[in-house]
Amino acid sequence: MTTPEQPNLREPDLPRTAKVRPKALRTGWTTGTCASAATKAATHLLNDGRPRQWVEVGLPSGRRVTFAVQRCEPVADGAQAVVVKDAGDDPDVTHGAHLTATVSWRAGTGVELAGGDGVGTVTKPGLGLPVGGPAINSVPRAMITQAVTEVVGHRGVRVVISVPEGEKMARKTTNRRLGIIGGISILGTTGIVRPFSTAAWRASVVQAVCVAAAQGEHTIVLCTGGRTERGAIALLPHLPEVCFVEVGDFTGAALRIAAERGIARVVFVGMVGKLTKLASGVLMTHYTRSTVDTGLLGRLTHEAGGSETLATEIDRANTARHAYELWDDAGVLRAAGDALCHRTRDVLVRFGGLPTDVVMVDFTGHTVVAATEPAWVT
Repeated sequence: MTTPEQPNLREPDLPRTAKVRPKALRTGWTTGTCASAATKAATHLLNDGRPRQWVEVGLPSGRRVTFAVQRCEPVADGAQAVVVKDAGDDPDVTHGAHLTATVSWRAGTGVELAGGDGVGTVTKPGLGLPVGGPAINSVPRAMITQAVTEVVGHRGVRVVISVPEGEKMARKTTNRRLGIIGGISILGTTGIVRPFSTAAWRASVVQAVCVAAAQGEHTIVLCTGGRTERGAIALLPHLPEVCFVEVGDFTGAALRIAAERGIARVVFVGMVGKLTKLASGVLMTHYTRSTVDTGLLGRLTHEAGGSETLATEIDRANTARHAYELWDDAGVLRAAGDALCHRTRDVLVRFGGLPTDVVMVDFTGHTVVAATEPAWVT
């Protein structure tokens, strides 16, 4: 029986050359940028009585951008304006949302910001926002304040941001699990939505782990996708929903923040393909940036007591799923799968420094076929 070599842990940088596409994808605007534009239009109307069809706002980078104003009109005690969000070519559930700002004068100086209909309320710690307040992150808050200040200086203005249909949109997000109830979040760090943004997904993974830690949870369950998450919840029904994090390809980011935030234990649940990449030491497992090492699976076949012929066949398998099927046909799926789980656990422990268990599920995501500990098999 041969002993596999130690993996070279890595979470590679983005490739230097972007994947060639037949057509460039359009960038879009965050809810925070659109809210700041609506706020500026409404503040202009409040200040001088003249509705604007176009407004210019500043992004955090200092760049200035111009937005069309869909509606700008007086309302009781103030003014209201609407800017429609264009998310570009990003599959964003808030694309087309009507970011609405209602502004009014108030006593004192500075901006008082509130959330209206369709903007979520924060109910759990860990988001960097006051519990009980609106889910409007720090960068959008600063942009909205800047928009008001550019028009009226430091005069006292109350701004209420609302999003018609925002509560319905939020059902397609992870807001409820994070403790954001009643609507969407007003988000953005650069003001720009970049299509299919890996940065956005990575940030959501980090945020989910932070929320679990802030609620005093000591265990997180990292799942590679929706099917594995549903299977993990069935496997560990005693854990609160907040403990389950869909990491996609960002296992490394999740492990780092878990260690920083004092998480005591990690359970990783995945299918054979992702586990094989992790067992090879690849923490960024996206298909465009890493490949499955079937040679590793061939070596693990030896470790599990498989024949030389089977190991050679596994080594030449087309995909990890093909190797899985060959293991199953040869009757060594459990033994080889356990070896793969142990190898993966070694990698994750070395990278994150936390006690970790690994569970491999079948392609439905529900049936445990291998694990680092027999107790996980149900």
